[in-house]
Amino acid sequence: MKIAVPVHNGSIHDHFGHSENFTVYAISPEKTIESASPVVSTGCGCHSGIAQILAEQGVSVMLAGNIGGGAINHLHEFGIEVVRGCSGRADEVVAEYLKGTIKDNEQTCTAHERGCHDHEAK
Repeated sequence: MKIAVPVHNGSIHDHFGHSENFTVYAISPEKTIESASPVVSTGCGCHSGIAQILAEQGVSVMLAGNIGGGAINHLHEFGIEVVRGCSGRADEVVAEYLKGTIKDNEQTCTAHERGCHDHEAK
C-alpha cells in the first residue's frame, strides 16, 4: 500500500490545488511506514497530472486538507481514494490514518473549482 500527501514544510498542505510537493509513503503489511519519498509535480496539484504520476507509483490513498471536487474526481479516475480534512505533520497524520483514527470529513472546497490560484487572487 502507498499513501500520498501534499506537503509544505513537513505538514499537510492546506490547499491541494496549490501543492507542488507531495510525499509518498510505502506502508508495510503490518500497517507501519516503511519509507517516505518526495514527489515534485510540474505545477499546482489540480492541473499537474499528479494523479497519474502517483497512480503509476502505486498510490491508492491521498490524505488531503482542503481539496476541490474536480481534483477528487481526477484522483478517483486513477483509483486513488481521497480522505479530506487532514492537517498537521504529514508523518503523524499518516500514522494516525493507519491506526484508523482519521476519516474523510466529506467536505469539498468549492473555491478550488474555479482554478488553482483562486485563493491567491483574494
